[in-house]
Amino acid sequence: MATQLPTTLADWLAYQAQVHPRAIELGLERLRAVLERLGFRRPAVPVITVAGTNGKGSVVATSSAILTAAGYRVGVFSSPHLRDYRERIRLGERLVDEAELLWAFERIERARGDIGLTFFEYNTLAALLIFEAARLDAWVLEIGMGGRLDAVNAIDADVAVVVSIGFDHQQYLGDTLEAIGREKAGIFRAGRPAVLGGRTLPDSVLAAALEVGAHPKRIGVDYEVERGAGGWRFRGRHWDLGGLPPSGLRGDTQFDNAATALAALEELGSRLAPSADAVARGLRAVRLPGRFQVIEDPAAGRPVWILDVAHNPDAARVLAHNLAALPARGRTLAICGVLADKDAAAVVAELAASVDRWWFVSTEGERGQSGAALAARAGRAVGDGAATAESIAAACEAARREAADGDRIVVFGSFHVVGPALEWLEQEGVLPTIAASAYTAAPRGMEA
Repeated sequence: MATQLPTTLADWLAYQAQVHPRAIELGLERLRAVLERLGFRRPAVPVITVAGTNGKGSVVATSSAILTAAGYRVGVFSSPHLRDYRERIRLGERLVDEAELLWAFERIERARGDIGLTFFEYNTLAALLIFEAARLDAWVLEIGMGGRLDAVNAIDADVAVVVSIGFDHQQYLGDTLEAIGREKAGIFRAGRPAVLGGRTLPDSVLAAALEVGAHPKRIGVDYEVERGAGGWRFRGRHWDLGGLPPSGLRGDTQFDNAATALAALEELGSRLAPSADAVARGLRAVRLPGRFQVIEDPAAGRPVWILDVAHNPDAARVLAHNLAALPARGRTLAICGVLADKDAAAVVAELAASVDRWWFVSTEGERGQSGAALAARAGRAVGDGAATAESIAAACEAARREAADGDRIVVFGSFHVVGPALEWLEQEGVLPTIAASAYTAAPRGMEA
């Protein structure tokens, strides 16, 4: 008797979370076997794959925005999502719709047989099938974790990018930066460009590119950012673009991220060639919620909100730098939630000098922890006076009540914190109302 398949997106996602005994199990064998059964063939259009501890979402978003501004149809795969599962798969400027996802999931389920797939592997396969059917001009793919054994790496990239290397997911990637770098460099391919976007990458990244026969392209060596009063300039191997506007994404690191995206795009040569005007329009248009996202409350005298998914020490250090570059008239209040498998003490320590008042909040899911547990792990860095809250909504309400005119509230530490904060801000009228999310529960699958 045939098994009854789920009929709604929410039911499918709940089902997928139970198929594999582990939430995370790296490896390409399962996904490649299902792709073979599906008759999937590598796309004829260019593929850019982006890995890195931090910054990969910015490079993906910037690459996509520039190609879209040039009139190309781009498939973008990223993870995790903040509010709606469909954020993970985008075609051009729209999110994938539920009917497309249900079509893909049914095909995957009928092909996989007894192969147990993880939540993220279902997600990746769905993106590949939907992109294949959509007849796009380019694919831009974000690695979920690591690189070498990440499901996305089943597709050979025309241009592979490693943005940065920092400590995160050591239980899967290794406990040294050299080991982590080598894992992330596993996306490089022989004879193809390997764009290195970090100025202080471990030696293993360049070594891995050379060993596999890829063509390394290093920031500060093969391409560069030149900043000036009238804009900034990108100098690469093939392009020399001056008078560029700042990225629509905030923070000094976005200059290097934008340059890294351009360094990848210029390697596509005549296959896709956005004009200088399209590059400028794409830079102005790029948006990425939850990455130093500054939100002005329309009500008079209300605090500014800053949302950032920074969840490892390097990202927290960048957040502290960005806060210093955008000082507040008053105090900085922080709402912090960090998953149990992260280095919460180091994350909080990076922000300790930047924050005047703290709330530690609970995170949901099997990797979550209570606000009290987070305070016990990380509270020593901030001293006495930190509060705890069992929900993000409760913390947001408490922080807003305490905030005075000129204060700002920073919400950070996890996608699982920023997503619910965005929901609360919408409900409170601080953000415009958007269409109802298709799925907002915390996924059992991986988080960057």
